[in-house]
Amino acid sequence: MLHALMNLLSLCWKPFGRGDGEGGVQSVGIVGANYGGGGGGRDGKDSLLWFRDVGKYAWGDFSMAVVQANQVLEDQGQIESGPFGTFVGVYDGHGGPETAHYVCDNLFRHFQEVSAETEGVVTGDTIQNAFRRTEEGFTELVSELWGTRPNLATVGTCCLVGVICQGTLFVASLGDSRLVLGKKVGNTGEVAAIQLSTEHNANLEEIRYELKEQHSHDPQIVVLKHGVWRVKGIIQVSRSIGDVYMKHAQFNREPIAAKFRLPEPMNMPIMSATPTILSHALHPNDSFLIFASDGLWEHLSNEEAVEIVHKHPHAGSAKILVKTALKEAARKREMRYSDLRKIDKKVRRHFHDDITVIVLFLNHDLISRGTAQEPPISIRSGVDH
Repeated sequence: MLHALMNLLSLCWKPFGRGDGEGGVQSVGIVGANYGGGGGGRDGKDSLLWFRDVGKYAWGDFSMAVVQANQVLEDQGQIESGPFGTFVGVYDGHGGPETAHYVCDNLFRHFQEVSAETEGVVTGDTIQNAFRRTEEGFTELVSELWGTRPNLATVGTCCLVGVICQGTLFVASLGDSRLVLGKKVGNTGEVAAIQLSTEHNANLEEIRYELKEQHSHDPQIVVLKHGVWRVKGIIQVSRSIGDVYMKHAQFNREPIAAKFRLPEPMNMPIMSATPTILSHALHPNDSFLIFASDGLWEHLSNEEAVEIVHKHPHAGSAKILVKTALKEAARKREMRYSDLRKIDKKVRRHFHDDITVIVLFLNHDLISRGTAQEPPISIRSGVDH
């Protein structure tokens, strides 16, 4: 646990990069530094925007991009790909970067452990158990650091995970990041946008209904504040990893800040770390997948994002999505994109959120043969400055 703590703390102060890999796997932190390898392609930097224009993963090409808005980047993203298949994660932190870092360090590791226990068979339960172990590990870390870093109890992250294995895509989600499929419409040359993830945000009527059903004794389980629905008037998302102050009564007390402390006893967890999981059998008409934190979807619709990827080359597609969202954020504030680019991190958060985008293009010749492209890759897209 001390080793995990040192990793967690060090990640808050320096860029992330893994250049030596383990077990023959090429590893690279692609954002903010050019380490090379890790699926090929080119890394780049443009102001607070970093990107990998194109690379190779097991079942085709990928493109990644991230833009920083907060003083410390709270988003993390990863691609792990090899003979087993492909694991993609987008982790949108809130309250700080620590939980997103922890999940990026540990969720895939737990997924590997659970998969090994079932001799490589991947099911929804495999992913569910990996989430559970990660939540338990972070809660244990909060408990160990309660005396010195109690604020860690108020840090959490949304999680969006996709696993492609044996022609099936498994999708697991906590919070409000989103996965959208671009699907070819027959031979028309058009591509339809299909949302594959479930979002857990109190601004959605079905989520408010779910919360009220689960907490029928609590008339204040969701509260409308300044036009935004929030769980207990505090947080918009209803599911996450972390946020243990909303899950365990022993952490909902001093010395955490008063704004997080509930006025009444917590008789049951307010938030959940149980992901919604679905499986989707990949079809030859399934063209590409867009994984993104909610910062993208605040400015682009599913259809707009799919149309952008469809009309542009694979290379740079994630960067184009991020830049299009930023241009829309600038337009909403009656600014030019060139002016927005000059605004520094932290101040930028008044205009847009941290945004992480991963686009996977699906090569169905590889998928149908079950033959993964080599070499395996391990790529992580987060960095702090």
